[in-house]
Amino acid sequence: MAVLQWIPDLDTGIEEIDIQHRRIVEYINRLYELRQSPDRKAVADVIEETVDYTLSHFAFEEAMIEEAGYMFSAPHKRVHDLFVRRVAEIKSRFELGEDVADELHGMLSRWLFNHIRNEDRGYVDTVKAYQRMANKGNKDSAQQVKEQILQELESKQKRKGFFARLFS
Repeated sequence: MAVLQWIPDLDTGIEEIDIQHRRIVEYINRLYELRQSPDRKAVADVIEETVDYTLSHFAFEEAMIEEAGYMFSAPHKRVHDLFVRRVAEIKSRFELGEDVADELHGMLSRWLFNHIRNEDRGYVDTVKAYQRMANKGNKDSAQQVKEQILQELESKQKRKGFFARLFS
């Protein structure tokens, strides 16, 4: 793996989420720069900062999609929880003296871009519709918009094949 480059394909169109994703990429790149460093304290600091920032990003994202009424917010949170467990296991191994910088960098790199392109893409339409509605200040129609979004998502889901529905 090498230094990660942000490409427009990764933008969700939700400004705060895109800013946070880019910041996570910066942390991953710092880990890459330190992967061969004999300074375990510097590596430990980057790992800790990366984990802390990612956890706060997850909390923000989960609150946002829940508030927007995204129907798959619970499964999305479970994906985050699984990721956190994997990172915690690698972090524990690092704390026991194992050199995990390359492994962690590779895992974070693959996971982040795949997660953005797959799981995060799923909530974009719902959140954008909710944000448009909220920006108009039209609180009375909030339920109507949520119902419309749910109908659209269910319609999209029905058009998918069996395996796509099973694994989405």
